[in-house]
Amino acid sequence: MELTPERLPAQLAREPLRPAYLIAGPEPLRVLEAADAVRAAAREQGVAEREVFEPEGRDIDWNGLEATFRAPSLFAAKRLVELRLPTTKPGKEGAQVIAGFCADPPADVTLLVTGGEWSRQHGGKWSEAIAAVGHVVVAWQVKPHELAGWIEARLRSRKVLADAGAVEQLAERVDGNLLAAAQEVDKLALLAEGQTLDAERMQALVADAARFDVFRLLDATLNGQPAQVVRMLAGLRAEGEAIPALMGMIVMELTRAASLAQVQARGGHMAAEFKAQRIWDARQAGYRRALQRHPVARWERFVAEAGRVDRIAKGRGRWSVDPSDAWLALERLLVAVADARAGALLAA
Repeated sequence: MELTPERLPAQLAREPLRPAYLIAGPEPLRVLEAADAVRAAAREQGVAEREVFEPEGRDIDWNGLEATFRAPSLFAAKRLVELRLPTTKPGKEGAQVIAGFCADPPADVTLLVTGGEWSRQHGGKWSEAIAAVGHVVVAWQVKPHELAGWIEARLRSRKVLADAGAVEQLAERVDGNLLAAAQEVDKLALLAEGQTLDAERMQALVADAARFDVFRLLDATLNGQPAQVVRMLAGLRAEGEAIPALMGMIVMELTRAASLAQVQARGGHMAAEFKAQRIWDARQAGYRRALQRHPVARWERFVAEAGRVDRIAKGRGRWSVDPSDAWLALERLLVAVADARAGALLAA
């Protein structure tokens, strides 16, 4: 049975925990909140032990996962085993392990599989096996025409009343950024004081979360959204941002990605490297997508190109001081990072 993330909590409240859940999709906030709902239901139903499996180097420890399924717990009667697949592709061996678990699930284990991507090509017998004994939850991106409805439902869930004009204004201000929308709704739950919000009151309460900033620009770059990158750069330029003010963060993130690419290329422990570089879970999926697009040498070229962009912006070396040159160079660089073909052309 396929569910939406928003329907999952009600389903969990109506029934005992099922043997397996698959939660995947391109909208990180919806994936995260659906997975949190499963964890919360597990705690309420007495699941006291949790174990997480995620890629180390290039792959999951499938033998270790299979052994975990078979081994009885020493500390708790029930266990939650989480399998994190950034690309939602377990491969042949992983698919067999998952399907084998679902064919005869242990009474003391619930399997939670999460992933950052989903399409018909991602599924197969392994996901059908999960659906047969549990639930598949797909977290699609909220389309622009659906955003107002999503915001209205979230406001209701937080007991905030708002008229149609207020909802539309909030949708315009968050500009399709679901995380920003969720943050604003949480803030409104504290500030609304039981009043029904109209457009004027909404405008007074809500910060302009649609403002383009370097953090969202980098997220779009890592997540492979070149059109969004171009749009955000245009927004930053229109707001009067100076490229040197952006380059410190851009160079830092590209350098970090180059370091991660080196660890991945030599089969190192990626989870430990993410922890060492203080990259929290919510941002790891973006880095993993970016690392799949480019080899190590290309990341090193990106870092060097970032230095060139910075010198152009500051009028150093043999480049002109025309600001448009720096903006064009920065756009070319970030689009190359966001798109594999553009990256190959830049590195050629």
